[in-house]
Amino acid sequence: EGNSFHKSCFLCMVCKKNLDSTTVAVHGEEIYCKSCYGKKYGPKGYGYGQGAGTLSTDKGESLGIKHEEAPGHRPTTNPNASKFAQKIGGSERCPRCSQAVYAAEKVIGAGKSWHKACFRCAKCGKGLESTTLADKDGEIYCKGCYAKNFGPKGFGFGQGAGALVHSE
Repeated sequence: EGNSFHKSCFLCMVCKKNLDSTTVAVHGEEIYCKSCYGKKYGPKGYGYGQGAGTLSTDKGESLGIKHEEAPGHRPTTNPNASKFAQKIGGSERCPRCSQAVYAAEKVIGAGKSWHKACFRCAKCGKGLESTTLADKDGEIYCKGCYAKNFGPKGFGFGQGAGALVHSE
């Protein structure tokens, strides 16, 4: 439009993105990126989306558009809610530390969700894998500690040569 700008001042009035001659849209004395210009001054209504999959959570507040708020969410009073719905905040609790376990840190073993750092033998602290653990009374153990503490005792049940136990 014949105006000159410093490079650092050639920014969209709404989102402050850097502009160039191919991305600028002018309205009066104001400059916008094509996206913000379309949202503020473009056609509105069904069929005027901005590209494939036009879903957006942008309500246009930065453009001066005001929306009425929807009524607030009311929790259900259904006593028979599904097990999934009963989880606290959508997350489960680690049996070892009782903190919430989120998907990024979840390890499943003995039918429960654990933090990766908590997924260790209760006796020796050795890191476990879901395929190499043994569980008893809600705790998890490595196979060696489980055998020593809960396995059969007495003559012939030692763990290797020279490990015979004589009990009276």
